[in-house]
Amino acid sequence: MTGKEIRARFLKFFADRGHTVVPSSGIIPKNDPTLMFTNAGMNQFKDCFLGLEKREYTRACSSQKCVRAGGKHNDLENVGRTARHHTFFEMLGNFSFGDYFKKEAISYAWEFLTEDLRLDKSRLYVSVFTDDDEAADIWHLQEGIPRERIFRFGEKDNFWSMGDTGPCGPCTEIFYDQGPEVGCGKPGCTVGCDCDRYMEIWNNVFMQFNRSSDGVLTPLPKPSVDTGMGLERITAVMQGVGSNYDTDLLQGIIRQVERLSGKSYRADAKDDVSMRVIADHSRAVTFLICDGALPSNEGRGYVLRRIMRRAARHAKMLGFAEPMLYHTVDAVRDMMAEAFPELLEREAYIKKVILAEEQRFAETLDRGLAILNDETARLRAAGRTTIPGDVLFKLYDTFGFPTDLTADIVEGEGFSIDEAGFEACMERQREQAREHWKGSGEEGIAQVWKELHNSGVRSRFVGYDEMTVYAPVTAIVREGVEVESALAGETVDVLTETTPFYGESGGQKGDCGTISTGNAHLEVFASSRPYPDLIVHHAVVREGKLAKGDAADLKVALPLRSSTARNHTATHLLQTALRRVLGDHVKQAGSLVAADRLRFDFTHFSAMTFEEIRRVEDMVNGFIMANDPVTTTQMRINEAIEAGATALFDEKYGDTVRVVRVGDVSMDHGAGEIGLFKIVTETGIAAGVRRIEALTGSGALAFVQRMEDEQRAIAAMLKAEGGNPLDRLERLLARQKEMQREIDALQGKLNAVASGDLLSRAVEVGGVRLLAAQVQVEDVKALRDLSDTLKERIGEGVVCLGAVIGDKVNLLVAVSKGLTARIKAGDMIRQLAPIIGGSGGGKPELAQAGGSRPEKLAEALAAAAQALSGM
Repeated sequence: MTGKEIRARFLKFFADRGHTVVPSSGIIPKNDPTLMFTNAGMNQFKDCFLGLEKREYTRACSSQKCVRAGGKHNDLENVGRTARHHTFFEMLGNFSFGDYFKKEAISYAWEFLTEDLRLDKSRLYVSVFTDDDEAADIWHLQEGIPRERIFRFGEKDNFWSMGDTGPCGPCTEIFYDQGPEVGCGKPGCTVGCDCDRYMEIWNNVFMQFNRSSDGVLTPLPKPSVDTGMGLERITAVMQGVGSNYDTDLLQGIIRQVERLSGKSYRADAKDDVSMRVIADHSRAVTFLICDGALPSNEGRGYVLRRIMRRAARHAKMLGFAEPMLYHTVDAVRDMMAEAFPELLEREAYIKKVILAEEQRFAETLDRGLAILNDETARLRAAGRTTIPGDVLFKLYDTFGFPTDLTADIVEGEGFSIDEAGFEACMERQREQAREHWKGSGEEGIAQVWKELHNSGVRSRFVGYDEMTVYAPVTAIVREGVEVESALAGETVDVLTETTPFYGESGGQKGDCGTISTGNAHLEVFASSRPYPDLIVHHAVVREGKLAKGDAADLKVALPLRSSTARNHTATHLLQTALRRVLGDHVKQAGSLVAADRLRFDFTHFSAMTFEEIRRVEDMVNGFIMANDPVTTTQMRINEAIEAGATALFDEKYGDTVRVVRVGDVSMDHGAGEIGLFKIVTETGIAAGVRRIEALTGSGALAFVQRMEDEQRAIAAMLKAEGGNPLDRLERLLARQKEMQREIDALQGKLNAVASGDLLSRAVEVGGVRLLAAQVQVEDVKALRDLSDTLKERIGEGVVCLGAVIGDKVNLLVAVSKGLTARIKAGDMIRQLAPIIGGSGGGKPELAQAGGSRPEKLAEALAAAAQALSGM
């Protein structure tokens, strides 16, 4: 039975028993700042278990894609070395939100394993929490498990808590006996042993208590069930293999690595580890990038980079000289795309990200390894076995080596790493402690809105058709707490039964306007939408007293709404144009839609060329000028996406959406007369992420008019009014280049004269001629040119020049090529630079330094002789 078949059978089994099959959520959590990555099936249902969210179903099942490679759950170091550890895995799970409990959960688990998968009952064992007699009796009396096959364990193994307080409860686990040949061979080996013989395959968590801050457990009125079974583990059992890596879920990738490397799996133990690492990491990298992560030096991006570079290093160990990890995406796609079709849609983009990162790391890998090898040799000679923190930091900061990669490399040679020293270096570099990860980047939904929403408070949005409505005030919130009234001068959040105000979402700013009652007048300065059916008016009470239940007159500021709507539609047109010009890999990475401008962040790996920007701009203006008719329909969200509607990043769409079609291009919430569309800037904001800022309508026209004003002013300065200022400018620049050549020639003659005078000041140090002198030059280029002249004329020797340029001091050391075997310019400059309050470096023949203490230049030049004598 294949892994695909097991996944499908599991979901069908529970669907047939009244469970809603819920698609896997993304690996990057959207509303849980406590999580770096989704690491369990229950993550997307957390608010359901906490009673903060109600869904249309009380039973669910899913196959959740998970990553454990950062924070509390970090399996990275063990991946490839054991049969079970992974960074990426799938968690099969069934869930009950106050519906069924222990009897049904245990029955479902046992039935699926023994009747649907037909596992041998004699090889199955179970565990329960020490005090959970109820679960033990269900296993024995209901399912017929002998008492001696039911094991009891304490809180560490069989009691689950969501946190220090809150929902918690006992759990029961199911184990599969893989046979004595897999175990440790000890006479007392049984369930609970650390060896692999008795492998846990399914965990059922029974959330039946609420733990208070004083540790007291109170029974929950509606206990729930959260279960999890690793797809890789149950597939290994069903396929009769001793390692997850021998299942079809991972063998396809390993076979791809075999083909690419020309090596065979199971032929060499070290190569096997590398192949398993690449197989596992290929899945993690593919899905992380697919779900929006990009390699970087912070947060999730840093974890992704660590995984990619660990895989790249193991590829090098297999003999790969060129990037190869991006080729494994094909194997991941073949195995996983049926269950996760987004892999097909984003395949080309994923490969581009991986290839770019592999190429970036390849540029520094060999140099970093050389430094590390030199360091280990030095330490070994000194009888030391710990890589110092400053070396770790240099490898990280200069060559992109994550510390765990360095640890992985030196572990086999008997070395450890000084992590505390590395952290100290990081602290010094950043000047103050700074968080590496800030969660999902979203504060999530405030508690008060969750409580109000769960109590049934809703807002009916009518703003597509009406700009003014009358509606009762259903809630007033001040500083996160619901209140009955608000007085003049107070800033409050107001909910009404009906509203014309568009709540901020998808990067589009919310409406502004006014709310008036018989007793109060409020100025609404912003509107937000914590839920698709809940709109919050953020307002200041300008006059009177507002009370809950008051009848209110809500009016949207129409000019701002119209401008914002135009920019919203223009954003969709821009997204379509970018995909047509640059390719389908373009995905939205963020946006801002305001009344006066729009900003669009998107995934792309290089700066757009002028021609590409012009093509996008022309295409958007072409869409606008076509002035296609607008049609409106109500559709379910999945139908709208399938029909080609573009959903903006982080837009909180409901189950049913209002789809507006402009010709055959943009589909979204409303459209207007956009007018002129003008791209103002295109810049990079992160690795693989570009940003476009644009204007529409009168804002775009004003921008073009300012450009015309500047062009006229430039023409006047060039004395080219009425003519062609570009021709005039080209002639001026040509004349400037000609004059610069004359200046350089004269400077060369002056350098020749000056070098003769300077060479008379050269001295001999240890058999080597040394010239150390302060000179007057215009810039650093002139300093380098002079050093070149002096190096040619000094013969075999060392030139050390210093100059004060502006308020900075510059040092330069040049070494004749024949001396670089024992005298390196970079080593000399590193000794002299601190004297002038700076730092520097360079190649063996030439090195430079800059500093902030010009008064110390003479001292630094005087120290050159001592630095040279020590080499």
